[in-house]
Amino acid sequence: MFEARLVQGSILKKVLEALKDLIDEACWDITSSGISLQSMDSSHVSLVQLTLRSDGFDTYRCDRNQSIGVKMSSMSKILKCAASEDIITLRAEDNADTVTMVFESPSKFYSCIITLDIIDLSQIGDAVVISCAKDGVKFSASGELGTGNVKLSQTSNVDKEEEAVTIEMNEPVQLTFALRYLNFFTKATPLSPTVTLSMSADIPLVVEYKIADMGHVKYYLAPKIEDEEAS
Repeated sequence: MFEARLVQGSILKKVLEALKDLIDEACWDITSSGISLQSMDSSHVSLVQLTLRSDGFDTYRCDRNQSIGVKMSSMSKILKCAASEDIITLRAEDNADTVTMVFESPSKFYSCIITLDIIDLSQIGDAVVISCAKDGVKFSASGELGTGNVKLSQTSNVDKEEEAVTIEMNEPVQLTFALRYLNFFTKATPLSPTVTLSMSADIPLVVEYKIADMGHVKYYLAPKIEDEEAS
């Protein structure tokens, strides 16, 4: 198994941004000493050599050497799902043909995380599945690039009220919504440090932003039906 955890995840984002326009596909060589790649551009005019030493990661595990082919532009788009302050972990089973990327948000960056994560998932798909249960709420999106999941657990014991994630649930619910419209709704993010989502089966989702002591703005969005999801 391979696993590498980088607290300064923004470094990996910058690496991909620096390479993706020059090389579209590359073979990542993973060994106990680190990650490396060497590839020429499509015109065979220039060459890129990258080395990421294992001791530069916060944790690093490589049980056996392996090489994984990666489409750089796709990986770059997926990494855009991570915020600059996120911790990024790369994982791959032995002889795997896929790489799993895990993004962790430090606890101090909880303000509006629901809103921000909805925006980020738009990099992967055009619809988001929102699943609400007693222990947390999960946002999932999938597309040609892969699958992205963000799960927020209930956290009421925080120093700042606006950083809490609170869930009031009568029964579990799971619905699918168009990300395009949710992205429009996030224009109201500067109005409030928190967002409230109210949802129930077969009725529109309510997205509410408080406007200080003046009032609120509410958006309503109908869930996607099965026929729409299949088309």
